Amino acid sequence: MSEFLNINGLSKTFEGQPILNGIHLSLESNTVLSILGKSGSGKTTLLKIIAGLEDADQGGISLEGKPVMAMKAQERNIVYLYQEALLFPHLNIFENIAFGLRLQKKGKAEIEKRVIQMLGTIGLEHMKYKSPNQLSGGEKQRVAFGRAIIVEPKLLLLDEPFGALDVETRHSMQQLFKDLAKQLSISALFVTHDLKEAIIMGDDIGKIENGNYKAYTSKKEFYEDAKSGVTDEIDFWSNLQRGEFSKL
Repeated sequence: MSEFLNINGLSKTFEGQPILNGIHLSLESNTVLSILGKSGSGKTTLLKIIAGLEDADQGGISLEGKPVMAMKAQERNIVYLYQEALLFPHLNIFENIAFGLRLQKKGKAEIEKRVIQMLGTIGLEHMKYKSPNQLSGGEKQRVAFGRAIIVEPKLLLLDEPFGALDVETRHSMQQLFKDLAKQLSISALFVTHDLKEAIIMGDDIGKIENGNYKAYTSKKEFYEDAKSGVTDEIDFWSNLQRGEFSKL
């Protein structure tokens, strides 16, 4: 695998407060990197800068060896997925997924073929003419995934994409994304505040705290780091299983 995303010394302040402190981060192609961080840790700001939605104060970003900081967001071939699906309410499901292909001026036959294939991939082929307000939260996120992936972005940025879903739907969406990532060789940064989700979703894992980023060479190193939260999580469930509620 080749390393194709490099972030070098990325810093950002807001109203005099440091948000990112000289972030260094790298990602290999066809790999999902989970970034664990609490609210306010700087993880969303990091994604927005990579996507071109915010400016950094200093530092550099390169994709496949090419600097992208001077590029506009639409020139980077990076797709950002939010917690909310943000579907177009006036378009049906087929047209929501087709939207990016139409912007790319693809032919009618190609759009038809690729959208039908994507609808099958995300399990919504029977809903192509429904409107977004007829879908559940999980179905809306499936459409958002389909719309993002169909344009074949170089990099996918996921900002707590399953945070608003119920537990069962969240699990099914996690599995769907893992399947799609493997099937389509997706390269992605997946940020979450949920420890278990970070472990499940990432091939690799890192942690951001107070604007500082730490990369782990392996999940084993992450598990063994006393500051990762894994030990506390294990202790919690061990105490619960033993009925030692006074320690909780």
